Amino acid sequence: MRDLRLGVLALLAVLLTGCTGKPEGVTPVTNFDAQRYLGTWYEIARLDHSFERGLEQVAAEYKMRDDGGIRVLNRGVDASSGEPKEAEGKAYFVNNPSEAHLKVSFFGPFYGSYVVFELDDAYQYAFVAGYNHDYLWLLARTPTISPELKAQFEAKAKALGFATEQLIWVKQLP
Repeated sequence: MRDLRLGVLALLAVLLTGCTGKPEGVTPVTNFDAQRYLGTWYEIARLDHSFERGLEQVAAEYKMRDDGGIRVLNRGVDASSGEPKEAEGKAYFVNNPSEAHLKVSFFGPFYGSYVVFELDDAYQYAFVAGYNHDYLWLLARTPTISPELKAQFEAKAKALGFATEQLIWVKQLP
């Protein structure tokens, strides 16, 4: 009976924290400044996943929370119905606030990784991964980016093992 309880506790620990790791080869940005990261980011590209499937005009807004975490508000428009969609979550640093590795929750006690692995000095674009190579985003402060930045993102993501041929380039309003 004791072994069963320990097994259940171990499984619960994995379920509650198991998705906060990093994909192999992906290193979070250091010297990260959360205050500079706050504000609105437009989703330029992503790998497909169920919780954003069919959405366009996707943007995220980040604000500080009273508890030291970050409030995450994701918004998008369902491409087939034109209906706006919104999801609010919370994020906390996995290790320390100077490392761009956060855990984000939109569903109660369940957290997923948010790993910023490239960020320009002006905080105008960010390359973001989840806990494995199935989750990838290119975010920018503007709804469009240069062809050079697009190529830079694709090259780096491909070198890190992401399936760049499956990227969805998100339709944004100009």
